[in-house]
Amino acid sequence: MSPPARPEADRGAVTVEAAIALGALTLVLGLVLAGVAAVAGQLRCADAAREAARLIARGDRPLAEQAVTQIAPGARLQVDLTGNAVTVDVTAEPAGGLLPGVHLRGHAYALLEPGAPDAPG
Repeated sequence: MSPPARPEADRGAVTVEAAIALGALTLVLGLVLAGVAAVAGQLRCADAAREAARLIARGDRPLAEQAVTQIAPGARLQVDLTGNAVTVDVTAEPAGGLLPGVHLRGHAYALLEPGAPDAPG
């Protein structure tokens, strides 16, 4: 007994399904890579904020700005001095722009060291 004949309407269905599956896999891989890049950018922002807060607490603001530029290229530094404390925020946009609405931010806090130029009294 021979296998039943395939209807002509089913011809090429496997090719179409394979093309859709490959497109979906490509999309998922792109999103995974964009997510990994966003996590790496978030870590860079956190590292830059921590380093900037430490340098500003020592009274080395120009070096802090340079460190942020080197650690997280394209990031913005915002410094808030209140009394004997410094709060630093570093913000950036994720690389590639594949994840709209995702904003990277690092936040750090440090106490000014005695003798630092911005330290009170």
